Amino acid sequence: MRIGVDVGGTNTDAVLLSGRNVLGAVKRPTSKDVSSGIAEAITALISECAITPDAIDAVMIGTTHFTNAFIQRRELVPVFAIRIGFPAGRGIPPFTAWPDDLKAVVRGGSAMVRGGFEFDGREISPLDEAAILAAVEQARAAGIGQIAVSCIFSQLNPAHETRAAELIAQHAPGMEVSLSSEVGRVGLLERENAAIMNASLRPLAATITSAFRRALAELGIAAPFYISQNDGTLMSADHMQRYPVLTFAAGPTNSLRGAAWLTGASDAIVVDIGGTTSDVGVLVARFPRQSTVHVDVGGVRTNFRMPDILSIGLGGGSLVRETPDGVTVGPDSVGFRLRSEGLIFGGETLTTSDIAVASGQVAFGDPARVAHLPPALVEQARDAIDRLIDDAIDRMKTAPGDIPMILVGGGSVLVSATPQGVSDMMRPEHAGVANAIGAAIGQVSGEIDRIYNAPDAASREAALADARAQATEQAIAAGANADTVEIVNIEAVPLQYLPGGATRVVCRAVGDLALAEVR
Repeated sequence: MRIGVDVGGTNTDAVLLSGRNVLGAVKRPTSKDVSSGIAEAITALISECAITPDAIDAVMIGTTHFTNAFIQRRELVPVFAIRIGFPAGRGIPPFTAWPDDLKAVVRGGSAMVRGGFEFDGREISPLDEAAILAAVEQARAAGIGQIAVSCIFSQLNPAHETRAAELIAQHAPGMEVSLSSEVGRVGLLERENAAIMNASLRPLAATITSAFRRALAELGIAAPFYISQNDGTLMSADHMQRYPVLTFAAGPTNSLRGAAWLTGASDAIVVDIGGTTSDVGVLVARFPRQSTVHVDVGGVRTNFRMPDILSIGLGGGSLVRETPDGVTVGPDSVGFRLRSEGLIFGGETLTTSDIAVASGQVAFGDPARVAHLPPALVEQARDAIDRLIDDAIDRMKTAPGDIPMILVGGGSVLVSATPQGVSDMMRPEHAGVANAIGAAIGQVSGEIDRIYNAPDAASREAALADARAQATEQAIAAGANADTVEIVNIEAVPLQYLPGGATRVVCRAVGDLALAEVR
C-alpha cells in the first residue's frame, strides 16, 4: 500500500493505493506550515480506509515548499559562488542578472578561479587549488555555510568541480557544496544559477525533511517516504536534502503522471483545472514533455529540467464579469474563498463554478442561488471558458492533427464540450485527486545531459551506450530496482557551432522503486 500526497495552494490531497486500486482519497485545506496539513490529510485517509499505519509500505509527497520559498524570498540563506574558468569566464560575474531583492538575500560573495574545460574535454588550464582554498576562507570569514561551484563545460567533464568539492570538504568540513554539473544542463550561467538556487534552499530542505519525518512518526508510520521530482519520478528524503531544487514544478508533473495512470494513455494532452489556474501539459510515453527552453524561476534564468507546462488563469474560482465587449473569465480568482464568496455558497461573487451549476453541468452548492442568471450570460461565460481551453490546447500542440485529452483536477467540471483539436476527451474516475495519485505511483529516474565528441558513427554509438549506462546507474543509485530500469528517452543533437562532431546527448532511465530492498 502506498500513500500519495500532493500539496496545492488551496488543498492538500491524499490517496491510498493498493496495486491498481484506489482505496480512498481525501482533501484537506493546505496549512500555512504545510506539514500539519499533510499530517491531517493522512490521518483522515487512514481513518476513512480503516487501516493501521503499519500496513503502509511507502509515503510519496509532492511539496510546494521550495518553489514558494524561492519565489517569496523567504527561508533562504546566503551562498558563496565559486566559478572555475578564469579568465575565459569572467565577462559576466555570478549573480549579475538576479533581481535586486533576491541578491540582497542570497548573494554571499563570489570568486572566479582558473580552470575549466573546452567542449571536447581538454583543460583550458589546470585548476587553481590555492584560489579555491582562498575563496573558502573568504566564505568562512563571512559566516557562510553554503557554496555553489560551477565550471565551464562541467557537464562534459566534472573533474574540476569534483576536486573543488574535495578541497572544501578537507579544509571546511562544515560547509555544504552544490555542484552545477549535478543540477543543471548545458549553459554556464544558467547552470551556475541552478546550483546557487539549490544551495540557498539546502538548510530549508533539512528542516522540511525533519518535519516530514516527525509528522509520519507521530502518526505511527514507519514506512520510508519519498519526494516528487519535477520529471514525474521520486527521490529519497536524503536525495531531496541535497537537491531541493529538483522539486520545482512537481505539482503539475504529478497531475500529468496521475492522468496517464488513471486512463492508461501514453501520449495525450492533459488539462488540470484547479481553483485558480489551469495547467496544460503533454504526455509523451507516459511522462511529461520536458521544456526545451531556459526557465525563469523567481526572476532567475535557469536550465535544470522542468516540465513543459502552460498555466492559464482559469479555475473553479475564476471571476466572471459582464463588460461592454462581452463576458470575461479570470484571470483573477477567489481561490480558497470560493466556499464563502461564490454565489452557490451564499456569497456575492459570480464565478465559473456558479456558471457550471447554472448551466446544469454539475450539481453542488445551492443551485437555487444561480437560477436568476440570464441564459445569455451563462452561455457567453461558457463560450469564454471554452475559448480559453481551446487556445491553451492549440498553443501546446506540436502537430496539426487531433490528439486525445485527459481532463483532471477539481475544476474539471467547467468543461462539458470536447475542445477543438481533441479527438477524445477523457474524464477518469478520481480525476479530482490525479495529482496525489501521480505522487503515489512515482518511479525513480536517472538522467544524463552532456556533450560527447562523436565525429563518426562508431563514436556516436559509443556515446549513446555510455549515456544509457550512466543514466541507468543514476537510477539504481537513486533507489530503483535494477531489474525494472528502462531507457524512456534519449536524444542526440549535433552541435553545429562546435567542431569535431560535438553532440549533445540527453538520456533518461526510469525504474520501479525498490521498496522491498528499502524495507
